[in-house]
Amino acid sequence: MSLNVSLPPELESRVRQHVESGLYSSASEVIREALRLFETYQGIQAANLASLKADIAQGVADVSAGRVRELDMNEIKQRGRAELKARRSTTRTAAE
Repeated sequence: MSLNVSLPPELESRVRQHVESGLYSSASEVIREALRLFETYQGIQAANLASLKADIAQGVADVSAGRVRELDMNEIKQRGRAELKARRSTTRTAAE
């Protein structure tokens, strides 16, 4: 199949540069590679979106089932500070 594609001057120049580099033997090869990479990118985006939707659905299910609780930011900070203090104490003891 033959297909003519119009590119803006900037993209045409980039295609020509790739061919001139010797990595590709024709503009068609550059475009085929670009299309393969684009399709791979789209596949990754679709997988990421599906994963995000699954995570959201799980979160909604957890809320509906009562498997969540309200976060107390002060409690989280206190636990984090206690953990950091314990790690520093362990590091100091080991260094001495």
